[in-house]
Amino acid sequence: MDPVENIKTAIRDVPDFPKPGILFKDITPLLNNARLFSSTLDILAEKAHRYEPDVIVGIESRGFIFGAALADRLNCGFVPVRKPGKLPYKTFSEEYALEYGTDTVEMHVDALKEHKRALIVDDLLATGGTALATAHLVEKGGGSVQALFFVIELEFLQGRKKLSNYTTLSLIKY
Repeated sequence: MDPVENIKTAIRDVPDFPKPGILFKDITPLLNNARLFSSTLDILAEKAHRYEPDVIVGIESRGFIFGAALADRLNCGFVPVRKPGKLPYKTFSEEYALEYGTDTVEMHVDALKEHKRALIVDDLLATGGTALATAHLVEKGGGSVQALFFVIELEFLQGRKKLSNYTTLSLIKY
């Protein structure tokens, strides 16, 4: 079986989470399977090498899991992007639109001082708002977004359209 198809089999559907009508893609079985988690990182690392990133930027919270492990594999730094008030030092912030209202992400102001070529990583691309805000944070910090990587993409939500100015890669598409 294709390695990506093997990975896909470990992603569990959870109906009506976090609210009725939502079909949640649960990656915890994938994370619990050492062979499949490693295979996921192998595929991401193989694709990431061509972008020669200095740093992996992981989006809270599951982007930390894949991003930090990928940074280790690529021998580069890791930068967390978090919700407001979670980072201890001075931050840049970027607000983005939600279906109803707005949200914000933050990154330390000095996070890209040494690292300029950034690869943004998260577990899931849905509407693209958080990923686009993260790309804007990288640029505010003086970095260059080389690409955005996702394990899963929910194509019907058309998040890729918001990221049309960036190279975007998703392993699994629903």
